Amino acid sequence: MDSSNKAVVTDKPHAVCIPYPAQSHIKAMLKLSKLLHHKGFHITFVNTEFNHQRFLQSRGPNSLDGLSDFRFETIPDGLPPSDLNATQDIAFLCDSIMKNFLAPFSDLLVKLNGATSKNPPVTCIISDGFMPFTITAAQELGIPIVMFFTISACSLMGFMQIPSLKDKGIIPLKDESYFTNGYLDTVIDWIPGMKNIRLRDLPSLVQTIDPNDAVFKLVIEAAERAPKASGIVIHTFSALEKEVLDALSTMSDLVVGESTILPPEFEVESKERGFIASWCPQEEVLNHPAVGGFITHSGWNSTIESMYAGVPMLCWPFLGDQQTNCKYTCNEWGIGMEIDNDVKREKVEKIVRELMETEKGKKMKKNAMEWKKIAEEATCPLGSSSINFNNLHRAHLCKKTHKHDDVYDKRIAQSCGFCVKKTRETLAPEVQACDHLLTQRGL
Repeated sequence: MDSSNKAVVTDKPHAVCIPYPAQSHIKAMLKLSKLLHHKGFHITFVNTEFNHQRFLQSRGPNSLDGLSDFRFETIPDGLPPSDLNATQDIAFLCDSIMKNFLAPFSDLLVKLNGATSKNPPVTCIISDGFMPFTITAAQELGIPIVMFFTISACSLMGFMQIPSLKDKGIIPLKDESYFTNGYLDTVIDWIPGMKNIRLRDLPSLVQTIDPNDAVFKLVIEAAERAPKASGIVIHTFSALEKEVLDALSTMSDLVVGESTILPPEFEVESKERGFIASWCPQEEVLNHPAVGGFITHSGWNSTIESMYAGVPMLCWPFLGDQQTNCKYTCNEWGIGMEIDNDVKREKVEKIVRELMETEKGKKMKKNAMEWKKIAEEATCPLGSSSINFNNLHRAHLCKKTHKHDDVYDKRIAQSCGFCVKKTRETLAPEVQACDHLLTQRGL
């Protein structure tokens, strides 16, 4: 490589992107990485060795070779070797994240910044919000870091309350009787931007009785360490969660177990009325005109994809942030109905018919189409998400890249589509115009 090429490589901003090792988190991080790559970033995408091998098994041995400036690296997860077709145990994984991930990730950063590396120096880290060890690595090496939460702003606000709930003695629960004695209906009335929230509406890990639960401990660490990052990115858009985003701006799916096996008689009985697949391209399916509703576990990716497709939802939450997503989908945004945990086929049939055949279902469909329009507006060139992505790009990750950077450097990105703002300032018209011009030119 000659000296002129070295200069080009050195000047190119380099983002190291590391997701939480679960499918929905990886998918969201890949999309953000592609957007940054489109903006001219060199990308290093870091998977665990386990998930890297699953990708190769699924897509072929050369599927992750990538471009010269979009590379994949791996770190070990510290867990015993396991079946690539099985889902890793979430508790063991969370425990390993806290104990085993820091050293190999730091070593990787040092390698990428080494004198013999053909990559440009690492200029920033984009980390999943539930990988708090990355903040330690970033601080040790003096690299700016942004935490990317692939959940709703409401769920993030709920997670942020967990240290306070613990300090107040509200959680963990005292014993198993608290699951059924009405305690989970306790209203938590002091969460900014969130009204009429009960304990049971918060992320499911508040329902633990074990203070040493690995997931519980990881989330507390993530909530306490996130404010130390240069910025926080949230997978949402302004109009959807404005009150909570405003509140956040003032503050200093992984299913355990093997794949479900359906009995042969079920497939025979339903083959004329439905189609069973182990996996499908969900976004394409939701955007098909024949889809009238979506039965979902209320994971945030699924919720956003369904909203963007204008499809109302029947919500059946299971764990994590899904209870909070379900509450807002059904009670605040008017585009869903909840399926009770004690579900029977008659109840499922009733709620499906209610969605497809009644005035209530038609109103939900109308609401869903209105949210679809708002979501599309958020991602247009002058929409809140597009503006905030461009602002994130310049204010946090790639300063001094064009003549308007003196404007961008005065603020940290707003909490709309992508980034939680640290100030109450809004983007000036001349900055919006500059963003629009850059977008039109494909920059």
